[in-house]
Amino acid sequence: MTTTEHAPRLTALDRCDRCGARAYYRATLMSGELLFCGHHGRAALVSLKGQALRIDDFTAELAADASSNLNAQEGQGRSAH
Repeated sequence: MTTTEHAPRLTALDRCDRCGARAYYRATLMSGELLFCGHHGRAALVSLKGQALRIDDFTAELAADASSNLNAQEGQGRSAH
């Protein structure tokens, strides 16, 4: 039950409930929502599948975020010279 269809996007302000890193998983339970970074989301995924009403997986955005950060760092390096 992993989906992102019609799910509100997670932003950089959404943080992992375990470690405070940026959240890429949202698990909706009867009692509320849990947010997880990629690491903690993957670790909890098996047990969450049995309990969650919905799991939103935004880990595909990790590659886009990494690429964006790399491009920004390269741009800063060029302007410093």
